[in-house]
Amino acid sequence: MLTVGKQFPEFNLMGIDKENNMGPCELVKHYWNVIYFYPKDFTFICPTEISAMDILVDEANVIGLSGDNEFCKLAWKQENTLIGNIQHSLAADCGLGLSHSLGIVNEDDGVCYRATFIVDPYQVIQHVSVNALDTGRNAQEVLRTLKALKAGGLTGCSWEPGEEFVA
Repeated sequence: MLTVGKQFPEFNLMGIDKENNMGPCELVKHYWNVIYFYPKDFTFICPTEISAMDILVDEANVIGLSGDNEFCKLAWKQENTLIGNIQHSLAADCGLGLSHSLGIVNEDDGVCYRATFIVDPYQVIQHVSVNALDTGRNAQEVLRTLKALKAGGLTGCSWEPGEEFVA
């Protein structure tokens, strides 16, 4: 699995933006990116995570990915009120090519794990976490971690913006 300090691979995948337009999704260079993966569209845990990840959009380019295609994502956004108005893109990792290159595929189920990558402006991975398929993530903790990384100092346990750095 690719981890902290490694270059996040470039990708250009089709997806759905916040206005439900189909088009390419990719890393925004020279900017912080949060790339998160979820197993499948039209599931139960995934919309809770997807809607929660919207708290990150003021701090980073955010893209959610699964192996389902962009047409499936559009239909799901139009059907599911929890994710219908999200302010970030959902991308289609059809064939799980990006997921395989990152090492986050559950081969038994043929889906990606619930993985989250925080990528700095130089496309270097600064944080990675991976959850089991049945366990949702805490978007507030992803946001706290992103802000701690962006702060540029030694941040202690549970550090929050405005707190002192560790000396």
